[in-house]
Amino acid sequence: MSFDKSNQYSTATSVPTIDEGLRQYMLKIYNLMAGGLAVTGIVAYMLMQSGAITLMFNQNGLTGLGWLAFIAPLIMVFAFSWAMIKGSTAQLTGIFWGYAAVMGFSLCPILYVYTGASIARVFFITASTFAGMSLYGYTTKKDLTAMGSFMMMGLWGVIIASVVNIFLKSSGLYFALSYMTVAIFVGLTAYDTQKIRQMYYRGDSSDSLTRKSLAAALSLYMDFINMFLALLRIMGDRR
Repeated sequence: MSFDKSNQYSTATSVPTIDEGLRQYMLKIYNLMAGGLAVTGIVAYMLMQSGAITLMFNQNGLTGLGWLAFIAPLIMVFAFSWAMIKGSTAQLTGIFWGYAAVMGFSLCPILYVYTGASIARVFFITASTFAGMSLYGYTTKKDLTAMGSFMMMGLWGVIIASVVNIFLKSSGLYFALSYMTVAIFVGLTAYDTQKIRQMYYRGDSSDSLTRKSLAAALSLYMDFINMFLALLRIMGDRR
């Protein structure tokens, strides 16, 4: 019986290489996400401090600038999707940071409603919850695909119910949807983290890894922001 020592060596050394590559890949994603959140927070804070918030509202409600603030992130998401397919890595990177800045512009009217202390408190609660669920998604051996599909269906249900509630104006439904949103994005955080880990391939080119990292960071960023906003509606103290 023959024994291939070269194959044994290859197998023994590939695992540490993959583990180190995966660690660097995940670290890059979390750093991008954290950077995006920092940009969003800085932009929102500067706008509130400058008084520009008054340009988004008048006696009749949202101004044209206010509506643009709410629509702009959606436009940026479509731009990011386009850049993932046809754009360069530089364009994709620029759109990612542009999206983070635009989100600060968009969140400014929402954050203005709540006290600074409650915003900080909810942020740390969100960060702790996100970290715990992302760690679970990274380490669990359980396949979370079914849970992720269920959460996505639930998200569509929440979106439809939220649109309906614009006309119903039910405070009970408003808070019920907020609790459901928290549960959905808690689950999606774990699911997205597991999916991101599974998508890692150490043979990818530098360009491919950068694109994957940006897309993954945006996905986790959106999980965090949506969880934060839902918790803020539940736990935030209004001015």
